[in-house]
Amino acid sequence: MNRAKDLSANIIDVIKEEQIKLGYMKEQIRLYYPLSSLNLMMEESLDCEAMKKHLEKYFAKRQEIFGEVEVSYKDERFCIHLSDDASEYVYKNTPHEGFLYDFIELVSKHDVTIDEILALFKKYSENVIFEEMKDSEFDYLIYFKDGTPDIYWYCINDEGHHFTYHRYTKEDFYNLGL
Repeated sequence: MNRAKDLSANIIDVIKEEQIKLGYMKEQIRLYYPLSSLNLMMEESLDCEAMKKHLEKYFAKRQEIFGEVEVSYKDERFCIHLSDDASEYVYKNTPHEGFLYDFIELVSKHDVTIDEILALFKKYSENVIFEEMKDSEFDYLIYFKDGTPDIYWYCINDEGHHFTYHRYTKEDFYNLGL
């Protein structure tokens, strides 16, 4: 399975990230995706109405993971409204340790250096790509070249005494022109 092109895996990853940052709570969650990202993950080339129907069928087959899911869109922005079953499933069925836990813990501290962040990536793999991003809204790009243990590309900003980040799939990184 190509995790970057798996909508279920992406949703689980986003919920996991939220739970690491904010703690677990059994709650409904709304996630927003542009049509272009959904087409990439679903390996389709659909317009909005066709994508809505496709997603409704997709989630009907995955009720044991996500429960009832409502799909809506405005223009080319989709809202996937997940039941509280989804947050509970992620909490009960995913590890509570690993790279993302360590990364979020590190970047949430003050006076961390980019060298410490890079060292954390290298703790998990020597196969790390690190780039300074000139002429960009971000200062650094770091990712695991082979997608192990994490498929996302981390765009990091140095805010002076702490770092902020956004993470993207490789495809979304390029589609957004970053």
